[in-house]
Amino acid sequence: MLKKPDLILLHAPALYDFRTHPTLLGPISDVIPSTPIFEMYPVGFSSIAEHLEQHRIPVRIINLAYRMLTKPKFDVEKLIAKLKPVAFGIDLHWLVHVQGSLEIAKICKKHHPEIPVIFGGYSATYFHDQLVQYPQVDYVLKGDTTEDALLRLMQALKTNATIADVPNLTWLDGQGEIHSNPIADIPPNINSLTNNYKNLFKMAIRNLDPKGMTAIRDWWQYPITAVMTCRGCTQNCIICGGSKFSTKLYCNRSRPSYRHPKMIIEDIRQISNYTNAPIFIVGDLNQPGNNYADDVLSGLKKLKFNNEIVIELFNPAPQQYFQKLADSVANFNIEFSPESHDPVIRRKCGKIYTNQAIENSIQWALEAGCGKFDIFFMIGLSLQTTESVLDTVRYCDELLTKFGTRLIPFISPLSPFLDPGSIAFEHPEKFGYKIFYRTLEQYRSALLKPSWKHFLSYETQWMTRDQIVDITYDAGQILSEIKYKQGLISQQTYQTIVTKIKLARELLSRIDELCPFETDENCLEKLSQLQLMMDRDSISTICEKEELKWPVWKSKLKFFNIIKAIFIN
Repeated sequence: MLKKPDLILLHAPALYDFRTHPTLLGPISDVIPSTPIFEMYPVGFSSIAEHLEQHRIPVRIINLAYRMLTKPKFDVEKLIAKLKPVAFGIDLHWLVHVQGSLEIAKICKKHHPEIPVIFGGYSATYFHDQLVQYPQVDYVLKGDTTEDALLRLMQALKTNATIADVPNLTWLDGQGEIHSNPIADIPPNINSLTNNYKNLFKMAIRNLDPKGMTAIRDWWQYPITAVMTCRGCTQNCIICGGSKFSTKLYCNRSRPSYRHPKMIIEDIRQISNYTNAPIFIVGDLNQPGNNYADDVLSGLKKLKFNNEIVIELFNPAPQQYFQKLADSVANFNIEFSPESHDPVIRRKCGKIYTNQAIENSIQWALEAGCGKFDIFFMIGLSLQTTESVLDTVRYCDELLTKFGTRLIPFISPLSPFLDPGSIAFEHPEKFGYKIFYRTLEQYRSALLKPSWKHFLSYETQWMTRDQIVDITYDAGQILSEIKYKQGLISQQTYQTIVTKIKLARELLSRIDELCPFETDENCLEKLSQLQLMMDRDSISTICEKEELKWPVWKSKLKFFNIIKAIFIN
């Protein structure tokens, strides 16, 4: 007999009706694993589920975005109408989900007006007072660590107790007055929170819905997993809504909360027992200091596993760090985001290091045996011109000539939105940004516009919206040509990217012809004749998704171990 969940966590697509709404979503997700509808749900879903289940609050996760993406005729309303939890939880972590999440909430209220709808996440926190005024939203839990607050809210809802003393909670009373409790749930460490995939497997079996919990489109073919190291950040990158400045501003977080190295090691031990796929360690291990990284690496050395480990760098690292990595794990890879080749632009973005320091890290990592070093550059930065973007692409060519094809450069636009709460968003004049949208409703409406150019939320003193779009396609095509000539991608892949970029430019031009004014009421009807298709027109436009992947050793999933963990342990 199925155990009825008290809380059902729903993950919405970025654009609810992406299957019928004529929109060119563009390259807004080309350098992340998910598609432009952002079907990847936050890692926090798993820690929330496990924390609540430890306190006898059954949870179910349903990735509606994934279900809609993989089954064109999947009926969202029919599914939601059959659900009867104590409460629905909907993530609004990334602002790109604002339209989809509010539509899903509306459907929940349409079929279950008596069941509370709870929102949470970075964007929900920033816009909590606006979000709670939507009739389909009952509660917003603020902050980046809401497991305990959500537990208290669920306990109150189950027993009809008062919610007035639930920390982090914002709600609207019967008289239309907003109540906002302080963000008080900020634990000094997050050792009680895990990424226990065993619990996710058990939930999938219990709810007879393994696909509903699938994180990204091709997870069953490429079951990559993630391990969190902390909540919060030590860095002040000006375009990031999760920076030290930002989380202090709207999450009341003065310093990061870390997980003990033993917790990181245990998560990786468990994951490597279930899968041979890559494991992404989220957050630079050097953030808390060298001792923290040393403790994690020493523990990993004892595990003796073969999964590819992916390590983030927030800053260039010393040679000894890469040597320790090589000594501790059989297969390691690096991700690093300098944003620009130009140290002046990089400094303006809050990243203070030289090109020589970047190149030293690349060299030391490769010499130590790094399998793949991904380096990411951005378009839409303060001080950045179109010529500067092209100079960044030329720098990528120089790096490939110097270091070879284990180095993988990427360049992508800062899109669709400049993060609310980021330093640049809060002080746009200081950094040369012009912000088009300020309210939550403006962002929701923006995602219904005809193309990613129209829902870009900003332009800069140095590049207009049109220039950002144009140089994105220019840079993507030139970098792909460089990768082809350097032997990084095949001729077929290069030709596919060239063809997609040509198609995207033609579609953008045609959209501008049909809808020269964003307020045109007949715009959707006009656009329907273009027969826009998300898969064809918006996935892997400026680079190929396969470039982001790391090897999977042997079989992808260790099904015997998974079954044993579910039914025996």
